[in-house]
Amino acid sequence: MTTIYRFLTGSDDSVFCHKVSGALSEGWILHGETHYIANPVTGQMQCGQAVLKETDEKYDPDRKLGEY
Repeated sequence: MTTIYRFLTGSDDSVFCHKVSGALSEGWILHGETHYIANPVTGQMQCGQAVLKETDEKYDPDRKLGEY
């Protein structure tokens, strides 16, 4: 069993909520609190949320969230 970890971010509330709700519908679970962080590239503040998923498949960073 492999635990996959992703950190989702969004530039505004609607983008962020869409990413989080999409991950939840794909079987990911929330991990920890939602954070308010600065984007290191743009300097803009945005929301971030860690999500976890356990799978029997090997982790591949090129796969999309829904492909597991």
